[in-house]
Amino acid sequence: MITNERLVNYIHSLEPDRSKLLENVREEALAAEVPIIRDETAALLKCFIAMLRPKHILEIGAAVGYSALTMAEVMPEDAEIVTVENYEPRVLTATKNISGSEYKDRIHLIDDDAGKVIKELADAGREFDFIFMDAAKAQYIVWLPDILRLMPEGAVLFSDNILQDGSIVESRYQVSRRDRTIHTRMREYLFELKHNEMLETAILADGDGISVSVKK
Repeated sequence: MITNERLVNYIHSLEPDRSKLLENVREEALAAEVPIIRDETAALLKCFIAMLRPKHILEIGAAVGYSALTMAEVMPEDAEIVTVENYEPRVLTATKNISGSEYKDRIHLIDDDAGKVIKELADAGREFDFIFMDAAKAQYIVWLPDILRLMPEGAVLFSDNILQDGSIVESRYQVSRRDRTIHTRMREYLFELKHNEMLETAILADGDGISVSVKK
């Protein structure tokens, strides 16, 4: 019988080598124990960007810039990424990584609170074809109303880490007390994604769980 681990290893063996830039950013992030998107998430994200060819991309949670650079490698030449990060050490690293890339003029890093930025962009009437959510998980449900305001018809919302290493299926009393708020809010977020009449949503078990929602 083929185990899941063997299947995952086989799939990873099929992946082409990363660009030197992405490999360096990835290695530095892992060495510093900075969470970045998993390989299977990165592959799926690149497929969506290459398929949809969005011109305006919003990323909530830049970390060290790895996922923004991953998307930039396959986005259209006239596309832009606005990415938001508010943790100063990661802002500094992301700035370095982005400014050292060929995409430095098309990736715009905003150093500010994500909720504030999302609201300001929505109030200003900005629209984004593709939104990648990978920040504070407990805030996904809080930010969703303004996120929806940023999405025109046909826009895609791609949310990462929604299964919380599988704990999302457990009772809130079976997760640690410190994680209960995240657990409860993520369940609320997933319920809203699946029941909101403005969205069509698929939930995938890839990586640590991904939801893909299209604005109808």
